[in-house]
Amino acid sequence: MAKTLLVTGGSRGIGAAVCRVAAAAGYRIAVNYAANADAAEGLVAGLSSKGVDAFAVKADVADDAQVIAMFETIDKRFGALDALVNNAGIVDRKARLDEMSAKRIERMFAINVIGSMLCAREAVKRMSTRHGGKGGAIVNVSSVGATHGAPGEYIDYAASKGAIDTFTVGLARELATEGVRVNAVRPGIVDTEIHASGGQPGRPAAMRQFIPMRREGQADEIAHAVLWLLSDQASYTTGALLDVSGGR
Repeated sequence: MAKTLLVTGGSRGIGAAVCRVAAAAGYRIAVNYAANADAAEGLVAGLSSKGVDAFAVKADVADDAQVIAMFETIDKRFGALDALVNNAGIVDRKARLDEMSAKRIERMFAINVIGSMLCAREAVKRMSTRHGGKGGAIVNVSSVGATHGAPGEYIDYAASKGAIDTFTVGLARELATEGVRVNAVRPGIVDTEIHASGGQPGRPAAMRQFIPMRREGQADEIAHAVLWLLSDQASYTTGALLDVSGGR
């Protein structure tokens, strides 16, 4: 039977690319979204037209009750879960720390960090051999911003991704004997809608001069790295932080 995959924040950008690449690899896919039902349903319709077993499931990953309900929905639809990609995340307007509100910082960590931890918790309950599962793989989407801090832009976002890196390494070691591998991909500047959501739609082009390869990445390039980490080809890889950043 085909493996099952949940992609959080799967309706657009890197998440949608992961869904498309995973579909081509034979996965059954749950596409999580928080607000944009049209984008999620459009993606699912496109996948379904190609014979892929996919469906959209709404949940705010920062809300514990909604996360639990989402996983229960997946249980009913697929009966099992083999893989999780923690992709849901936000960025905000360019700002210094002394210009940020507590509400902004709390929201950043609620979605980017707590959301990933809650989803991983539910996945572990289904995948880990300790809980009667047959194993699985988790890939967290981090950022190379975790390595340089994004000063003067959004250090709150960078700090949240630093937390994801630490979480990835810790959870990987916690689950190493339970059949569950945990890794992270750290994208650099990628041409997706997230820059516009932070008020900088032209940021990828403006940042080219700072990227050794002198170009922004594409969502599919990140997706292929994610799928490799999910695959059996990465069977001896856990706790890894894979930079896909054009050398940045």
